[in-house]
Amino acid sequence: MAKIGFIGLGIMGAHMARNLIKGGHTLFVNGAYPVPDDLAKTATSVADSTAVAQAADIVVIMVPDTPDVANVLFADDGVAKGLTKGKLVIDMSSISPLDTQAFAKKINELGCDYLDAPVSGGEIGARDATLTIMVGGPQKSFDLAKPLFDLMGKNISLIGDNGAGQTCKVANQIIVALNIEAVAEALLFAARSGADPERVRKALMGGFASSRILEVHGERMTKRTFNPGFRIELHQKDLNLALDGARKLGIALPHTASAQQLFSVCAANGGKAWDHSAMVRALEIMANFEVAQAPAADQKAA
Repeated sequence: MAKIGFIGLGIMGAHMARNLIKGGHTLFVNGAYPVPDDLAKTATSVADSTAVAQAADIVVIMVPDTPDVANVLFADDGVAKGLTKGKLVIDMSSISPLDTQAFAKKINELGCDYLDAPVSGGEIGARDATLTIMVGGPQKSFDLAKPLFDLMGKNISLIGDNGAGQTCKVANQIIVALNIEAVAEALLFAARSGADPERVRKALMGGFASSRILEVHGERMTKRTFNPGFRIELHQKDLNLALDGARKLGIALPHTASAQQLFSVCAANGGKAWDHSAMVRALEIMANFEVAQAPAADQKAA
């Protein structure tokens, strides 16, 4: 079994680390988040990212944004300082494809391989080991990492060279955001028309409009369960990557831009940490009408 370093024990990372331990691997952990009690008992905590890289054969990174990955890799106490030739770095964060290529080049210069392997599936997918994992990097590194990916996910694809996994993830986030917007608009329309939005949602699940977003996030909208999940501020970050990339490519993404504006409305109303399904709140604010009433005990995003 492999010695694995895992940096980033947040909402998703902690579940992913648990699944690697369940698979029989030895884990060395460190990160900005406190180590959960169960992982503190089953993984070995070390001082910093350098120590993680020194102890492990494969280092997995799962942090929020591009600057976080840069810091984990290249700070004075970063992963790069602890690497020796032949080790593998796997970044499972969702970050800039262009910066990913630059990071990979620097790690390759140290004699180590690099995979970008962002994920989709949220906290539930991380917990249940059903994540979709989109990988960029060399085939031989993918083959080495595949047994680990199999412990964390179900739909695992090598997309292309370094950066291709991140490009695929950005495309995923565009689709997810626009699906959330479509579900939110449909449920707002139904509710404002006098129909029961939850009954409408269930009826639509039997037709061509059915989707995972309608199933999971539509229910969040009708039941007002906006605790994350996947935070709006993180989806904003991903859409910024899409829009910045579109400008560089000379293409227009008008509906991506509108989804980003709706997230901005939520953020301006205290919702940066709401689940991204709470995009519906932006539409409700503009309509001065709510799809459903929040339970009295939970008014956080109501």
